[in-house]
Amino acid sequence: MNCCGGRFARSSGNPRNPAYNSSGFKGSRGLVQEPLYLTLDQGGQSTRAVLFDPSGTAVARGRVAVGQSCPDATAVEQDAEELAESLQAAIAQVLGAVGTEARLRIAAAGLATQRSSTVCWDTRTGAALSPVLSWQDRRASALMPAYEDRAPLIAKRTGLRLSPHYGAPKMRWCLDHLPAVKAAFKAGHLAMGPLASFLAFRTLTPRALVVDPANAARTLLWGRERQDWDPELLDVFGISWETLPTCMPTCHPFGAVPAGGAFVPLTILTGDQAAALYCEGVPRTDTIYINIGTGAFLQRPLERGPTDPGRLLWSAATRGAGQDLDVLEGTVNGAGAALAWGSEVLAYPGLAGDCDRLLADRDPRPLFLNAVGGLGSPYWRPDAPVRFEGDGTRAAKAAAIIESVVFLMQENIEALCAAAGPCAALVVTGGLAASDGLCQALADVSGVMVHRPAEYEATARGLAFLAAGCPGDWPAGAGSVFHATANEPLRERRERWRALMPASVDG
Repeated sequence: MNCCGGRFARSSGNPRNPAYNSSGFKGSRGLVQEPLYLTLDQGGQSTRAVLFDPSGTAVARGRVAVGQSCPDATAVEQDAEELAESLQAAIAQVLGAVGTEARLRIAAAGLATQRSSTVCWDTRTGAALSPVLSWQDRRASALMPAYEDRAPLIAKRTGLRLSPHYGAPKMRWCLDHLPAVKAAFKAGHLAMGPLASFLAFRTLTPRALVVDPANAARTLLWGRERQDWDPELLDVFGISWETLPTCMPTCHPFGAVPAGGAFVPLTILTGDQAAALYCEGVPRTDTIYINIGTGAFLQRPLERGPTDPGRLLWSAATRGAGQDLDVLEGTVNGAGAALAWGSEVLAYPGLAGDCDRLLADRDPRPLFLNAVGGLGSPYWRPDAPVRFEGDGTRAAKAAAIIESVVFLMQENIEALCAAAGPCAALVVTGGLAASDGLCQALADVSGVMVHRPAEYEATARGLAFLAAGCPGDWPAGAGSVFHATANEPLRERRERWRALMPASVDG
């Protein structure tokens, strides 16, 4: 795979950086030095900037914490202005950690965001007109009945299910409820779309109103056959084409990122989960990639997605330079979010950090029917109840919550294997993957080897791989491997949990 982002950076050079030529960078002593790649990853808890060298090694990191609020039970939002400012602050941090010569060696940059996060802004000023409606946000749930009769069309055109988590219902909600958005639309200077588009608009020189396939696909407006906004889907939700970003490939010369007096070409724009696939190079079709953060997202790469993904999702991962990669995807809404729920409900603030100890405890534990954030695949019940089956100590209940994340992931692993054949390995990344106990439990319940890369910033390293032009010698790096063991008590609990889930889903 060769990405146009890499070709742009290497053959055309960095036109705004005179130290760069097609052979590399010349340092102060005339020696050719290796290029660096700037990766920007905006997430739910923080914005990260990481510099990587051509071997995929992080040489400097910047991190800025960001806030998140929940105005009501269905609303999860962030301050769009705060996120835009945090991106600049993270860039400043990482540049401040290296010298001037290293800054001049930055050949290309990539930006990734959470795919279903949505925002509205003013095209004249770039000012946000709405909060960022998080991927977890379900405030548009009340609108769903109006679109139920179009659900088959939406699924056929997009590979996704009708859901308030996705962008189009959120845009419709903003148009219906936010006066500033209505006014900007009437005046002809409204932009709406994925968070990635807003951050690119605010960051790039010159300004660009653009979106990539991975983020565009999560709006329910991007047709997988058209590879662009679908007029019939726009009509379903009453969204005007003129308010949306221009659809571009993943790998593209989007513009320049101001970086400490220099300008770095932004050549990669994508979603966090799509970038994480490339952490160790070109993803393998016999492997399931699992990124476990607030939610858990399980992806099975395919050369071309099926016409009907069934109880799973079809997603566009990358487009560009003649290389299309699709994935079948499973979604667990309650991963880190379930642990956060447990921390509050059980008054256990250290729950996430105690995963290994809790899972190692052999005391009897209840089962946790985990519908935190709504049940994702393969159940698809946003209103399913959250409850424990059985009783136990606080620690036992906390362990049950952690196990439920493993059990939900296993439901999706089985669905992915049924759709695309057996898998040889599971690659796990994300914050919760740091738990050895969770990784071992996943290996035990699935019977499949689990590999955890050493680089915990999977999205950032994947961005670096893409920005570097997808080099064939990209090292996988070290990591940890977990082999399945005969854990019969865990498998028996999983079978009891599984038998209870349909009853829970049915209410």
